[in-house]
Amino acid sequence: MRQRRDPEPVLPDDVTPDELDKSVRRDLHTLDRANAETVARHLVMAGRLVDTDPTAALEHARAARGRAGRVAAVREAAGISAYHAGEWAESLSELRAARRMAGGPGMLAVMADCERGLGRPERALELARSEEARRLTGEPAIELNIVVAGARMDMGKYGAAVVTLQGKDLDPARTGSTYARLFYVYAEALLAAGREREALEWFLNCAAADDEGETDAEQRVADLSEEQPGTDATVGAAGGE
Repeated sequence: MRQRRDPEPVLPDDVTPDELDKSVRRDLHTLDRANAETVARHLVMAGRLVDTDPTAALEHARAARGRAGRVAAVREAAGISAYHAGEWAESLSELRAARRMAGGPGMLAVMADCERGLGRPERALELARSEEARRLTGEPAIELNIVVAGARMDMGKYGAAVVTLQGKDLDPARTGSTYARLFYVYAEALLAAGREREALEWFLNCAAADDEGETDAEQRVADLSEEQPGTDATVGAAGGE
């Protein structure tokens, strides 16, 4: 007897499987063609909506999971959608399933952040000490470090959070989303540790690195400048322009 599925969200006519990443489409080849196309379209919609309407994105990701729960890429997409919707336990469950199926480090930073969301910063730190975490490089390693620093701040260990983020990646000449968020969290850690002037400097660096305007660094600069009269707080000065 075929398992009964929950009602699925409507798929607009303009959504096609061709919009899905080719590597994910290859993973769907184990499904029959019609089902694979529907799963692909739900994943496309999840990707379209994840930033603007994460709840709707999660509905599409759940529909894909209901049709293709044995495909690692589908479980990972469901986990990411659940994360953006603030469904920490569901996200963690899905990402763990994806890791069991596909192996490798998976989305360690997201999993660790889910542990924080569930009020378990100690478990986030345990994930960061895993063998898989030690093999991370580049942006995935930076993302995990950001989460680790956040976990340490959750525990009131502000000085340790500052030290966590110090290293070669903390370069004010860098720009882009990952570095803007790194600088922002570093500034937050400095502020929590009572190092206001350094925090102001790194909020300035964040504002200079934030090409997409993802953070409120400029407002934080303005607020801190008011609290520290006489400070010359211009984005160009700290950003090296």
